[in-house]
Amino acid sequence: MKLEIKICPALVRKIDTTEVREDIKKWFEKQAAKFGLKWLLAHADDGVIWGRVDDRTLITSSEIDGAYDVSPSLRIETLQQARLFAPKGEILLWRDGDGNWNARLIRDAEDGEEAVWQEAVDEAQILWGTDGRVLSKGFTLMSNGAQGLRHVVPIEVNTKPGDLNRPLRLRVRHYIEEDDEGYARIVASRLMDITTESESCWGEKK
Repeated sequence: MKLEIKICPALVRKIDTTEVREDIKKWFEKQAAKFGLKWLLAHADDGVIWGRVDDRTLITSSEIDGAYDVSPSLRIETLQQARLFAPKGEILLWRDGDGNWNARLIRDAEDGEEAVWQEAVDEAQILWGTDGRVLSKGFTLMSNGAQGLRHVVPIEVNTKPGDLNRPLRLRVRHYIEEDDEGYARIVASRLMDITTESESCWGEKK
């Protein structure tokens, strides 16, 4: 797919992490409600955690029946970094080398706001998983054939037996800036959406 540069004004700001250690799940729910975010992708010492915010409540993949041996629990002690995202913005939470938590928000700029970045390109990255088994609460257990790779994603994915196609797509936006010599480069990236190949990168059915 050809990547097209387009005008996508965006802002970036730091987010307070004072309450992260008190209750990590409630912290994510608070940020999701404040900034209109929906999806969670977290990496921990013991695996990958997906999540979805429904009615201000974060549902994680470890809470889904049939996923207990695939997805670890969302715990501050083992969490490395996490992205809470939606088409309008993303919060990145990460632990630095001193063990301190940091967070930043990238979101679309509104009319009258001074944007940090103006141009961007969108990319639909292919996620692993060829075989899907729909579980409860709209989550799907995805496995990758003989490789044995598994994760539990927060959307329903219907696959055909024996089909080796990978249907999952992670939509990513890369922001572009020119350096002092006039060369354009990617300076920041954020997640926007998780979809399947039956949808376009804009979330519309083909």
